[in-house]
Amino acid sequence: MKTLVCFLIAVIIVQLLILWKYQRQVRDICRQLSFLLKNDSNMLITGDTGFCGLKELMEILNQLLMNRKKEHKKYLEKEQMISNTYTNLSHDIRTPLTSLDGYFQLLEECDDAEEQKHYMDIIQERIHSLKDMLEELFLFTRLKNESYHLELKRCCVNQVLKQTIFSYYDEWTVQGIEPDIHVTDQLLYIEGNDSALQRVFQNVIKNALDHGTNGIGISLDEKDGKCLIQIWNGVKDPEKIDPEKVFERFYKADTARSRTSSGLGLSIAKEFTERMHGEIRAELDHQVFFIKIYF
Repeated sequence: MKTLVCFLIAVIIVQLLILWKYQRQVRDICRQLSFLLKNDSNMLITGDTGFCGLKELMEILNQLLMNRKKEHKKYLEKEQMISNTYTNLSHDIRTPLTSLDGYFQLLEECDDAEEQKHYMDIIQERIHSLKDMLEELFLFTRLKNESYHLELKRCCVNQVLKQTIFSYYDEWTVQGIEPDIHVTDQLLYIEGNDSALQRVFQNVIKNALDHGTNGIGISLDEKDGKCLIQIWNGVKDPEKIDPEKVFERFYKADTARSRTSSGLGLSIAKEFTERMHGEIRAELDHQVFFIKIYF
């Protein structure tokens, strides 16, 4: 009987010790959580007791904390991206706006009808440039939104590319450009979006027209089971171009920003290409700049 009583007392003491240690660990977890909620720290929940589900609790809490840190980092990056976007955009918009103001003043002071028409043409061109820049900003912002959905269906790359090339016919005629075009007769289809695919081709061709020299070349063919579109142009100063950065938003080889472009064209082309499960690359071969698109 005495032995049994001693045994029961020992069991009670052990249970009390376990309960005390359990409560101490819970209080310590609460203290650590309270500290982490008030401070920006990379600390994780730690403890010297893992029994009675405490180990699983700490693992779940740590997972929640890591997810929270990732979300916070993502939020800060997006906030920084928005800030950079508006900073760069305000810089790019200032030039055509200043130019517009100057030409409006010249228009007011001018009495010659021919000169007035010349100034009006320039003003319209500047307004058109501003409209394009704002449109690209809105489109880029939409593409960066995780809720944006691009509907994909079977589309013919040959047809979309030919339509896009034809849309630039007047511009090439005015500039005296005769593009080097090679489009396969074999019809190539991808799971894509006609409008998005056309926008990709437009942005790459426009980039070649704005920044290229010595003409432009366009080809479409099948290579290693993939649909390959190549658009290339000559460049005057190849050392100023970094092929690894051309798809970054607001990247411009023209550091003086003399051209009225948003610097978002190739970024938008990359976003659309990847949403259609394609790949887009930039390569520089001596004085020839290539954009290669794979589907």
